[in-house]
Amino acid sequence: MKTENNIAIKVQGLAKSFGDIQAVSSVDFEVNSGELFGLLGPNGAGKTTTINMLTGLARPDTGIINIGGIDCSKKPRAAQHLIGVVPDESNLYPELSGFDNLCFCAALYGIGKTERRARAKELLETFDLNKAAERKFGGYSKGMKRKLTIAAGIIHKPRILFLDEPTTGIDVASARQLRKLISDLHKNGTTILLTTHYIEEAERLCDRIAFIMSGHIVRIDTVAHLVQPIRGKHVLQITCENDVNNLLDQLNREFHNQKFIILESKTIQVEADMPIHIGPLVRFLEEHGANVMEAKKIKLSLEDVFVKITGIDSGIMHKEKEKSGGKK
Repeated sequence: MKTENNIAIKVQGLAKSFGDIQAVSSVDFEVNSGELFGLLGPNGAGKTTTINMLTGLARPDTGIINIGGIDCSKKPRAAQHLIGVVPDESNLYPELSGFDNLCFCAALYGIGKTERRARAKELLETFDLNKAAERKFGGYSKGMKRKLTIAAGIIHKPRILFLDEPTTGIDVASARQLRKLISDLHKNGTTILLTTHYIEEAERLCDRIAFIMSGHIVRIDTVAHLVQPIRGKHVLQITCENDVNNLLDQLNREFHNQKFIILESKTIQVEADMPIHIGPLVRFLEEHGANVMEAKKIKLSLEDVFVKITGIDSGIMHKEKEKSGGKK
């Protein structure tokens, strides 16, 4: 049974506007102690504004924020000693070395000189940055900068860690390494709230996910529960040379145990609870004037659930991914 002691973050009625723009509206959620909780949504959905309010970087217009049992609604920084924050843009000093940046951050938390030097060396080793320890942070690659920024966020061993878009804009290898480090922190008991617009990232890392759209939470659930309705579903995509919109009604009548959706004017998606036999479908389409170019089986994922719940075309999320650094 869940008790208040098991809740690391509790948010009720959180709202924030910037002039006429309502960035976040009536947001409610809880994050359990030791949980890895994801806020998933497209750019501009309100993810960063939410995390900024939780970490004291922005003051909410209304709402209650409780972190680690501390009411932060009127004192936004009351729980600073419990939390680590990794913003979407690095807040470290380009003129300082990696080692000196970590030591400086540790000093801000009141960690003594001997301990902070040892902790900095430990993290540089963990994040595979020991060879760059004495190099200026400004000369680091994007992936190295992201890793050092996360190291700085956990220098004081926080109970609760906030990660805003942790792998945006970095190369594939660095993104994989960061996900492994985040997963290890989670396994070691750190409560983590991360924001992302990478659906695959949320699916791989998170215990539970909140879908956020236009400042509203539209669904919160475990990954297992979210994908349960699509488990066992059989899906086929058929691409034709010509427009097949006019065949939709006939397909539904002829193959009544299957569901047909026109994804584009020339692509049909077929869904069924039983295996789909391609031959009869191809024959039917070609007999009715469609020239079939390709037929392939599709494995459904959390992306399909996201599209169904939010109504957002998955292509939008893919375009955002391409803009921010490619496939992760």
